Amino acid sequence: MATTKYSKYRPDPFEDMDLSDLVDELSDYLLDSGFDRVRFSELSERTMQSLREALLKALLRQGTITREDIERLMGDAESFEESELRSLLDRLIRRMQDEGFIRISPPDPDLTAAGDPDAEGRLGDVGMPRGNVKFELTDKSIDFLGFKALRGLLGGLGKASFGQHETKELATGVEVVGSSKPYEFGDTLNLDVSRTLLSAVGRKGIGVPIDLSYQDLHVHQSEYRSSCATVLMLDCSHSMILYGEDRFTPAKRVTLALSHLIATQFPGDRLHLVLFHDSAEEVPLSRLPAVHVGPFHTNTAEGLRLAQEILLRERSDMRQIIMITDGKPSALTLEDGRIYKNPFGLDPLILDQTFKQVVECRRKGIVINTFMLARDYSLVGFVQKVTEIVQGKAYFTTPASLGQYVLMDYVKKKTKLIH
Repeated sequence: MATTKYSKYRPDPFEDMDLSDLVDELSDYLLDSGFDRVRFSELSERTMQSLREALLKALLRQGTITREDIERLMGDAESFEESELRSLLDRLIRRMQDEGFIRISPPDPDLTAAGDPDAEGRLGDVGMPRGNVKFELTDKSIDFLGFKALRGLLGGLGKASFGQHETKELATGVEVVGSSKPYEFGDTLNLDVSRTLLSAVGRKGIGVPIDLSYQDLHVHQSEYRSSCATVLMLDCSHSMILYGEDRFTPAKRVTLALSHLIATQFPGDRLHLVLFHDSAEEVPLSRLPAVHVGPFHTNTAEGLRLAQEILLRERSDMRQIIMITDGKPSALTLEDGRIYKNPFGLDPLILDQTFKQVVECRRKGIVINTFMLARDYSLVGFVQKVTEIVQGKAYFTTPASLGQYVLMDYVKKKTKLIH
């Protein structure tokens, strides 16, 4: 005979909470770069327990709950795992999962059971250690974090929105700039009717019908809008979190902001991410929030080589490398695959091979814009040499102002297009 089990109704204090605000509050945790870890070997695993702790801190910062509320929710429970507070946090995590902010794997039986009074007896059948449950951000969360970073960075500049990249060139198109030109094969047929008729009348005089010929055709001109392929080279050597300053997390925020800017305002552009340290590798933007610093050294030459390889696959009008770094080159990939390292001073061998890659970039028409997060004498000299070779730009900046420099440079850059 079927039975129904009733339990006491417990209102959820987080039921009406806007999860977007909560994810924004969690952004420092979600973009953790390892700055607060004692040892470089430690990795901040994205376990459910660490997420619960981060949620609790975020709720306290927001003022959504107080320490008195926490004591009340803990009640007479012998441990956190058995408390009502744990149950409420699990329901909040379940909402984040249901609304597409996080992805949990393998499925957490605790979340499945959250709010289900009959599930308590079934949890023992799952046979899965709780510590094995991890979470990761979804594309929705990554895009949202990029949007919030972009809005925060542009808010400081007083900017609202941007169009596509303007150049000094004119082309035929829909957006008119006030002048017209004789039609040539291949032009967009956005006809300047007035100029076309005047040309015909001036050639043959007034008459009906108007004698219109091919040379009378005039079309409107518009500003040529170019497409751009960009590789963002991000230094993730350990110096990015040393010396009492976290330089890596702001750089990750800038990358997310640039990604959102391109997706929403420059849909024809492409952005790739290359991390360089002892070596270099391309990393999907979806993995960026979980990226940490390390290993120790800075292999700029390998990063430039990989960036060129990526950009040469793109068929864009402009190709550029945005390099964010705080250290001089200190590593080199040898022909046999071994990594040669020398962190002391400017090694002639490493410098020579790095400058060779810079020269290759210039030969292939790839611009390098460098954003330096340190003012070390040797680094400044190196970057000035790179800028001289490739005729790019160099910015001496700080983690606080890095985003504004990168975004404004991306939007304002003007490159002469050779037809």
